[in-house]
Amino acid sequence: MKLIIQIPCFNEAAQLPQTLADLPRELDGFDAVEWLVIDDGSTDETIAVARSLGVDHLVRLTNNKGLAAGFQAGIDTALKLGADVIVNTDADNQYYGPDVARLVRPILEGRADMVVGDREVHDIAHFSPLKKTLQRLGSWVVRQASSTSVPDTTSGFRAYNREAAIQMMVVSRFTYTLETIIQAGKQLVAIDHVPIRTNPKTRESRLFPSMGSYVRRNAVSIFRIYAQYEPLRVFWTLALLMSIASAGVWIRFIVAYAEGSGKGHVQSLILGAVLFIAAVVLFVLGVIGDLLAAQRVMTQRTFERVRRIELQLGVTPSHYEPGSVSPERSPPPPTLPPDGTESARRSEAVRL
Repeated sequence: MKLIIQIPCFNEAAQLPQTLADLPRELDGFDAVEWLVIDDGSTDETIAVARSLGVDHLVRLTNNKGLAAGFQAGIDTALKLGADVIVNTDADNQYYGPDVARLVRPILEGRADMVVGDREVHDIAHFSPLKKTLQRLGSWVVRQASSTSVPDTTSGFRAYNREAAIQMMVVSRFTYTLETIIQAGKQLVAIDHVPIRTNPKTRESRLFPSMGSYVRRNAVSIFRIYAQYEPLRVFWTLALLMSIASAGVWIRFIVAYAEGSGKGHVQSLILGAVLFIAAVVLFVLGVIGDLLAAQRVMTQRTFERVRRIELQLGVTPSHYEPGSVSPERSPPPPTLPPDGTESARRSEAVRL
């Protein structure tokens, strides 16, 4: 079995040495452990440092696409390099590298397809009380949307077996952490979580330049993902609230009318009508959103089949470069059809 540890990077030349120093090169249950660095348009010496430290594989995105795009590019490349298990970690050395063994254990034992590392956020000293509260709130929302029990849904330290990785499709441009858990919960993916350790803080987050930005972007991301996967619940709840508000305004008008002062409360009648129309619109949006959700499921299944076809045909990874290759540790070529010929590849594509 092959384990590939992928590390999305953006200008991480200073942090990458310590991150890689903590990662395992050998692990029980695996014949090979390889490192994959995804360079998200870095302008520093990230690539040179990665090569000098013996990274096996590189993906070089032309410009900065964001963490979600880097994660997706890494998953696609790791699959095409023949990974049986993929571990994702951050380049800022936030996570304790030797805990990779903890992450992959449920997969090796056949108890899970995807494992998320639980940082036990309430014990992290450099997290402010507000950030801890938002982490708990966001994780609760994601658990409701995904029907899972993952306590730390924003943790980027996680492991996937091959089948789970094939099914992952990230559409968000901001973060992959929340969306992939909801996707997994909606699909035939068994999810588990294990406690993991973290290292002392080395620098400020580049995803969130300030606490205000953290609150705003996380709130928008959580609402968007929840509305995307649970449109009926979101829009019908809003429609119900609007209906209650319109009923309250109308009752006020009726009471005033019964008391003989209805002419002075015509505004209530108009406001109630506006709120009721808004409730109807939200109800319709919920129905449309539910239809789009069904369409998204069909698109997801199509994407999964296309990915399986690409893996069967041996399509090479995009933006891929070999890393620092030594004779005893050379990356195998992507899997080809049985006879390895181009004609066989084309004939197989025609049949599919």
